[in-house]
Amino acid sequence: MADITSNPSREGKLVVRLVTPDRILLDDTADAVELPSTSGYLEALYGHAPLLAELGAGEVRLHGGSSGDQKFFVAWGFVEVLPERVTILAEEALRPDEIDRTEAEGELKRADEIWKGAGDDGSKYEEANALTRKAEEKIASAEGKSL
Repeated sequence: MADITSNPSREGKLVVRLVTPDRILLDDTADAVELPSTSGYLEALYGHAPLLAELGAGEVRLHGGSSGDQKFFVAWGFVEVLPERVTILAEEALRPDEIDRTEAEGELKRADEIWKGAGDDGSKYEEANALTRKAEEKIASAEGKSL
């Protein structure tokens, strides 16, 4: 990887990479990055202490940088924050305009069916909650109303 100090346009900026199993969705810079972890939203700035966190469902928001403000829906995975770089490894990541609202509403309906049929199976309730969270965040992102 190139030394960021050799590229003056990246100096003082975070290098942000968003990767899924299918594609590299983003390789850009930002002044700040907001991330949905499983324990709540995190914000990374240039010089942030190293951190590894489990990614939740929600929006990644980039502020500033070479492409200006950007948003991406992500669900599940991991994020590595280093002082000059943020790497997001997501199971699913989409630009808001790529979200199929009908599909997301179908996921919400499926989550409701799992919940109703869970009975005494605690893992089914966890599955239903995770699917509900993902579907609700996806719909909110598509509408520009992130939760």
